[in-house]
Amino acid sequence: MHTHDDSTSDLLMTAARSMRRSFGEAMAAWDITPSQARALRIVGELGAVRLSVLADRLRIAPRSVTEVVDALEARSLVARQPDPADRRATSVVPTAEGVRLGTALEEARRTATEQRLAVLSDADRAELDRILRLLVAQE
Repeated sequence: MHTHDDSTSDLLMTAARSMRRSFGEAMAAWDITPSQARALRIVGELGAVRLSVLADRLRIAPRSVTEVVDALEARSLVARQPDPADRRATSVVPTAEGVRLGTALEEARRTATEQRLAVLSDADRAELDRILRLLVAQE
């Protein structure tokens, strides 16, 4: 027997998966994985980020972030450089191509999201935003 909470939880998870799938299909055109796209977005936002900080932000192990950065670096989307505050640490910075691709990916993500949400009226969209902000504020 499903309770109201189970149904709401299932619906929320299904909606999130659906949104990720839509964005995933858009990313496929650029041959980039979701982890790589998230890493590129974070590096683009921060400008220069230590590998340890990037691992924390992505919620993945440091060795996994190394693999993600290696793949982005192989495509000349990011570059490693010594951290200005601690020469023993390494920072990751976006290249011009990384910034360009990051912008294109963000636009594709926004478009995919807007297409999914287009079925909502303005009032429904505002209510969804309000509810999601309440949920996110609990983190």
